[in-house]
Amino acid sequence: MSESKPDVLILGAGVIGLSCAWYLLQQGRSVTLLERATAGAGASHGNCGTLTPSHAAPLAMPGMPAKALRMMWQRDAPFHVAPRPDLELLGWMLRFAGRCNWTDFHAANRAKAAILTHSRALIGDLVEREALDCGYAANGTLYVFREQRALDEFAWHAQSLREVGVAVQERSKAQLHAAEPCLLDSVIGGIFHPGDAQLRPDRYVAELARLVRAAGGVIVEQCEVQDFLVEGERIAGLKTRHGTHRAAEVVLALGAWSPQLGRRLGLRIPLQPGKGYSITYTRPALCNRIPLVLKEDSVCVTAWDDGYRLGSTMEFAGYDTRLNRLRLDALRRGAARYLHEPEGPQLLEEWYGWRPMTWDDMPILGRSARWKNLSLATGHGMLGVSMSLASGQLLAELLAGGSTTLDPRPFSPQRFRL
Repeated sequence: MSESKPDVLILGAGVIGLSCAWYLLQQGRSVTLLERATAGAGASHGNCGTLTPSHAAPLAMPGMPAKALRMMWQRDAPFHVAPRPDLELLGWMLRFAGRCNWTDFHAANRAKAAILTHSRALIGDLVEREALDCGYAANGTLYVFREQRALDEFAWHAQSLREVGVAVQERSKAQLHAAEPCLLDSVIGGIFHPGDAQLRPDRYVAELARLVRAAGGVIVEQCEVQDFLVEGERIAGLKTRHGTHRAAEVVLALGAWSPQLGRRLGLRIPLQPGKGYSITYTRPALCNRIPLVLKEDSVCVTAWDDGYRLGSTMEFAGYDTRLNRLRLDALRRGAARYLHEPEGPQLLEEWYGWRPMTWDDMPILGRSARWKNLSLATGHGMLGVSMSLASGQLLAELLAGGSTTLDPRPFSPQRFRL
């Protein structure tokens, strides 16, 4: 058994944990990350890799409960709840429904736009400064529609983004097909988000891990926390099969796994694992230049020089480890409604991962009220990569105790009494 004592222990080496580590190391702190699997193996690995201030609008909005109810009984719909007795999920959904009003929507929209826009800028700067090899491109994203009614009903989206300073541009059918010949003639219009960007998420996380190690950070993989040692209101240590780890500060950044470990500390972290899927191929001959969101079918399509991915969907099925073939087939069918070549010539990977979903659709960033040396960095939903560097910067600033670049109040654990 060995014992280490850095300044900060971070539980989780996904994109959020690594981002926290990077900024803490820039402050001169010593940092160790404890990872239950391998760095970046969770939701950081197989998502669509888009950096999207355009996704500022929270999921909780007026009309969403009725829309979700219509879809949840369709097993291949973009949103699905696996029928099962789960009181925690029921409570989460009731609280989510309570947030579906315009007052809460506008408050969350402002806060999410701020963290997403800032993080997008930080990631672009880091990629350029450190020459990260991760397929980064600042090409924007494009939402495309097949139905005029759906496009007309989506007008609120552009207005809500403009209100919080996110650029939006409408695109006609002719403009779309001139820019993206991969689209079928059935696509009738779209909305372009010039401030968005893309990267290859697995490579970005690998590069971030490389930077953390080069800066002196230690990443201990295959190291699941078994128990906590507590003294009064402080976490004195963590027991793992690699030995006991101690630090002045502990950061919980375990994504969708955060509630399970939080219970050992008496914390009821209000997260649900939202299961997302993706399919990765080699690149088709006729391929999109920028990331697409096929709006009616809720499918994201991202292409890189060396790959091509269909992704999205939301399934609340607990921690079910099965690869749901219906969800994967829905991605393929959805893409076929919009694209000349919806699939690449060679299948490389079929994947799922759990997103840490809060019922107010906001991350949890800051110090715990229950434990004096515990901070939380979790709950980023579908936007962990997009929010990553801004989250890490904010968490490091909060631990330093000085001023913060972003207003931390909308993301505070105190709103959940954690």
